Amino acid sequence: MTQYLVAVQHPDDYDPSVAEDEAMHREIDVLNDEMKAAGVRVFVGGLHPARSAKSLRAQSDGEVLITDGPYLKTKEHIGGLWVLECADLNEALAWGRKAAIACRVPVEVRQFH
Repeated sequence: MTQYLVAVQHPDDYDPSVAEDEAMHREIDVLNDEMKAAGVRVFVGGLHPARSAKSLRAQSDGEVLITDGPYLKTKEHIGGLWVLECADLNEALAWGRKAAIACRVPVEVRQFH
C-alpha cells in the first residue's frame, strides 16, 4: 500500500468560528469513521492558523534563524491533513473528493516517496 497526503487548504484569512459549524464537524467525523473502518487512515490532524507558525532557516554561519509566521507567503495554507494508505492514486483521490466535500475547502492529494 502506498501512503498519500490529503491536505486541507485554508485561505489566509480562514476563521474557524465563522467557516465551521456543527454540521461540518459531523461530516468530518463521519468521514474519519469511514476512513478508519476502511483501514486507510494512518494519521489525521488539524493545524492552528498559519500566522501562529514559526519558520526556521539554517544560516551560512551554522546558526538557525527563527521568525514568526509561515515559511511561504501565500494566500492559502495547510489547515489540516490526513495520511492515508491506499491501493493507488484513484483510491486516494476518491477519499480526497470526500474530504473536499466534508471540509468545504479545496484539498490536495500527494503521494509520499
